[in-house]
Amino acid sequence: MREHAVVIAGGGPTGLMVAGELALAGIDVAVVERRARADLIGSRAGGLHARTIEVLDQRGIGDRFVSRGTRHPAVLFHSHLVPLDITDFPTRRNFTLGLFQTHIERILGEWVSELAVPIYREREVTGFAQDDTGVDVELADGRLRAQYLIGCDGGRSVVRKAAGIEFAGWDPTRSWLIAEAEMSSEPQWGFRQDDTGTYAIGKVEDSGRVRVVLTERQLGTEREPTLRDVSEALAVAYGTDFGIHNPVWISRFTDMTRQAVTYRKQRVLLAGDAAHVHPPMGGQGLNIGVQDAVNLGWKLAQVVKLTSPDSLLDSYQAERHPVAARVLRNTMAHVALSRTDARSKALNEIVSDLLCMDEPRKCFAAMMSGLDVSYDLGEGHPLLGRRMPDLDLVTADGPRRVFALLHQARPVLLNFGEPGSIDIAGWTDRVQLVDADYAGAWELPAMGTVAAPTAVLIRPDGYVAWVGDGTRTGLTEALTRWFGAPT
Repeated sequence: MREHAVVIAGGGPTGLMVAGELALAGIDVAVVERRARADLIGSRAGGLHARTIEVLDQRGIGDRFVSRGTRHPAVLFHSHLVPLDITDFPTRRNFTLGLFQTHIERILGEWVSELAVPIYREREVTGFAQDDTGVDVELADGRLRAQYLIGCDGGRSVVRKAAGIEFAGWDPTRSWLIAEAEMSSEPQWGFRQDDTGTYAIGKVEDSGRVRVVLTERQLGTEREPTLRDVSEALAVAYGTDFGIHNPVWISRFTDMTRQAVTYRKQRVLLAGDAAHVHPPMGGQGLNIGVQDAVNLGWKLAQVVKLTSPDSLLDSYQAERHPVAARVLRNTMAHVALSRTDARSKALNEIVSDLLCMDEPRKCFAAMMSGLDVSYDLGEGHPLLGRRMPDLDLVTADGPRRVFALLHQARPVLLNFGEPGSIDIAGWTDRVQLVDADYAGAWELPAMGTVAAPTAVLIRPDGYVAWVGDGTRTGLTEALTRWFGAPT
């Protein structure tokens, strides 16, 4: 039986991101993945939002993704009819990146490989038993022993079910077919609607294949869909199936919306789709899964190293559960607004008019892009609990960007006051102290300009844990709360 400090069930984007975060912290982590190869069948999820690209920038790998994708200047809230522009947002990544999940996973896999994380392929977690010191992870052909097990094994998570964690929410009411295949004749590209719902046909990069998304007339959940199902649905919606043939991927999604009641059961944790499922409208699922991973990784690393108490892991649930709950709510609204009956159309038109106004546009675009996420860290400066902007700093070592200081997933204390005026003796082994100058405005998406702080303490996930106002008030408490007792 092999032993690791942490075992991750599932090698999708969330599992790979957690693995990378833990490896950066020097934790012995391994991934168990049932697929034999890294390549996905089908393109799956279709993009990265601004905050997710920022998170990847914080690790120095954002450009790997941006160079492969297509930039789009807007996010979509409730339909393709109302794109919400984000090009005026104060972020270097003021766009949505069109990039299919197969590429996202490949690039993340390359990064994790560089960090020497072992991946047990063609293996599957079938259950576990935990005790006071660790978890025995059951595989179909053996066992692994770990201090902690993270379930990143999707919406049907074996880990979540074995932990007995309730998956509360709403049953499906509608379903859609999705397929990638070839067509003998030129289809009608783009979107169309009828009384049943919305349909879309688009090209799959340079493959010669097409990707179709079709609203089903009856809820389909009884069996796996076939090419015949897709052909018949096309014929009903378009009058022809365009000679669809040679499918590489056929699937179905519904508007089922569920969330794990708790993200943690002792030494077992959940992240990504194992913790929350919802319809794919707005392309948020993969993104919040990656962001779950970055919130959890550094905290678990500190607990494994005994730098922080086990109770630090409670903040993972406290911070990330509300973020997913909000996504569940907005995707349910997406589905309601996508209905094509007369009353829903009237509501759709009113919401569209609302989102054409500047303030609602900023508010909803910040929500969809993840740039407005705010953790409740108490009263104080508007920066507290929010993402740290990627400012251009002047330091004793020359010009530096804030995110460059986070590449190793270590916390940073930026001192904008008198050089040497802040002392963090007791934490210098864990926290980088950087004296810096910044002359520009401090601006947050959807909030606007905020007062310049004299110092900020930035967690490894890029969120501000403490803001200085010329004094050290609260700094010792923040350092202890997030990064353990002083040495």
